[in-house]
Amino acid sequence: MKVAYLTAGAGGMYCGSCMRDNTLAAALLRGGRDVVLIPVYSPIRTDETDVSQSCVYYGGINIFLQQQSGLFRHTPRLFDRLLDYPPLLRRAMKSAGSTTPSDVTPLIISILQGEAGAQRKELARLIDGLAELNVQLVHLPNALFVGLARRMTEALGVPVVCTLTGEDIFIDKLPDSAQAEVVELIRQGSRHVAAFLSLTRYYANHAGERFGLPPEKVHYVPMGICAEERDDQPNDDAHLQAGNDGPFTIGYLARICPDKGTHLLCDAFEELHRRGRECRLVIAGYTGSGDRGYHERLQARLVGQNLQGFVEFLGEVDRAGKFDMLRRIDVLSVPTLYREAKGLYILEALSQGVPVVQPDHGSFPELIEATGGGILFEPHSATALADALERLMDDPSLRASLGRAGRAAVRASFTDDIMAEKVWDVFERVARLHG
Repeated sequence: MKVAYLTAGAGGMYCGSCMRDNTLAAALLRGGRDVVLIPVYSPIRTDETDVSQSCVYYGGINIFLQQQSGLFRHTPRLFDRLLDYPPLLRRAMKSAGSTTPSDVTPLIISILQGEAGAQRKELARLIDGLAELNVQLVHLPNALFVGLARRMTEALGVPVVCTLTGEDIFIDKLPDSAQAEVVELIRQGSRHVAAFLSLTRYYANHAGERFGLPPEKVHYVPMGICAEERDDQPNDDAHLQAGNDGPFTIGYLARICPDKGTHLLCDAFEELHRRGRECRLVIAGYTGSGDRGYHERLQARLVGQNLQGFVEFLGEVDRAGKFDMLRRIDVLSVPTLYREAKGLYILEALSQGVPVVQPDHGSFPELIEATGGGILFEPHSATALADALERLMDDPSLRASLGRAGRAAVRASFTDDIMAEKVWDVFERVARLHG
């Protein structure tokens, strides 16, 4: 069976969804599965070997121009291919971080309308490309693309599968007048999707209710990572018991923006210092152009509190930098304000024996219960976060036991190979039912 696995690029930044998709495709290929990883919107960016093909469909420049003017809905394919040239897309999409959901509302609705939308030419081109590949199953990157499913199934005669990735977080930021329309279009398009994959049970239930998905159509397939092995693993219990040298160090690894709660962690960090608790904070992650002011205000605030000597901003880090950072912190916290649907950074931290402190909402209770690798705190409360961090600061043996449990659970249940086998099992079951 040959699978076309569509993955949505994130405009030049590291994105948890496309990084997970690339890890999955690499594991499938390594296992002898016939899969083609195909970017949509923009080329993907990953800190592992990129296994995606170079050709991009639904390129960000083309779909924007087709939305804006009917002229671009009739341009020749040679012209469209020039606009989908990967280096050009990467350059153009650098500004994507400043785009708000309101800015792209008409575009999202149009794509969900499938062949009735302004991007019908892109859909026809994608179907032609998939027909040339002679695929037996197509995977859509998220529910905002389900409007493509009906025409794909009809034209190609193959089933369509879609991964649920936290779409409601984006939908909730749309203007109130558009939210109901987008949800209804997803409900309509979902009727033509043979199966949905969800990376957590929490989001399987939540998305099922929000989008009216039949429970039998939604399959839980856990996230998996290709963990970086430490030179001292697996015999590093002494390191876990003793902690890192120097002051207690708190880490943050995610996009720097209000939704991820970067400021909440800074609030808790300031609170710890007001209590006389010496600790350090290491922040790593991408800052989009629309969030630079937010980032600068955080830095200025820490300077105003005379804490700049205790804080390190690493910026965006590559794979080596990411795992180097994880190996020198005592705990990781990404205190999201929204209800996270995934949480890949949790598994990455636990793979290195680093316990996590996360808000008690979204996927985090599920992940911490499954791994035993962290503790929860009351969402949106900097005081509760500071209390949880202080608890781990004062109890090295608890940190060590959480780290050991989390690392063992990741190795046992959340590897890329396990993820690949579970995903392929769903693909095969869907293909058999369709056939």
